[in-house]
Amino acid sequence: MNKISIIGTGSVGSTIAYSLAILGMASEIVMIDINSEKALGEALDIRQGTPFCSPCSIYAGSYLDAAGSNIVILTSGIARKPGQSRLDLAQTNVDITKSIIPEITKYAPDATYIIVSNPVDILTYTFHKFSDLPENRIIGSGTILDTARLRARLSEYYNISQSNVHAYVFGEHGDSSFIPWSVANISNVPISKCNELISLPGMESPALNFDEIEQYVRKSGGRVIARKGATFYAVSISVCHICKCLLAGIDTTMTVSTMMHGEYGIDDVCLSTLNLVGHDGIRGKVNVPLTDEETAKLRFSADTLKDVIKNLNI
Repeated sequence: MNKISIIGTGSVGSTIAYSLAILGMASEIVMIDINSEKALGEALDIRQGTPFCSPCSIYAGSYLDAAGSNIVILTSGIARKPGQSRLDLAQTNVDITKSIIPEITKYAPDATYIIVSNPVDILTYTFHKFSDLPENRIIGSGTILDTARLRARLSEYYNISQSNVHAYVFGEHGDSSFIPWSVANISNVPISKCNELISLPGMESPALNFDEIEQYVRKSGGRVIARKGATFYAVSISVCHICKCLLAGIDTTMTVSTMMHGEYGIDDVCLSTLNLVGHDGIRGKVNVPLTDEETAKLRFSADTLKDVIKNLNI
């Protein structure tokens, strides 16, 4: 019996609920929103399709209904508009998150919390500072989406399964993120040698343009927003992956946003590096070896976030 509560039933929250139902990952899903009619409508729409899925009780409710949740997912807040950076949303969504934290933790003190709303690293930090929850049960979705975008792009480039691509995006879920290319590989072939060592008869891939790939990943969210007004499919699948790993019995590595305690010389800020995620939430960090240049980029990303935090009322 797995119970998952979702706060915020906009495009992201409702798509997460729909995906969880389709995947059969929860026996009970609670949808909570300040707009109760929207929550009721979304829950009813999904519930009427569940006879063709795994059995699942899905309904709109209040914070009280979140009691006993294994996982609580926060998607509430003001959405990013075309041309707007994630950090522009900071104070408004910090205030919304601060108002939600005492209400939800009162009823679901033992849940693992996944923060999805933007700016996700700032809101994950807010959750650490404003709640009394153990650190291991506070997870920001961070760059798991950026990492998925990177792997999708590289798999297209080499025409190979995404599951064979091992590469990550570190840092802020935003403009200061970066790709540590030194640890990127396809089936243990270093990415810098893929053109030389991956032989495809009749196919020749042009040299990989690292800067172009990095810009593609960093700007993907903005491009989708400009074209269709919002991003919600890829982030929802990514959040469901986090849920699957939390509910499974074996640890999985992924890039999610967590509090830093001196790793890579970074402290008192939340950003994404490689973490072990398992049944108890964050089980530990995997401190992959970075080059000096990559470490500097990670520290720059941390400083970018700290500069924003300094000017916020958290």
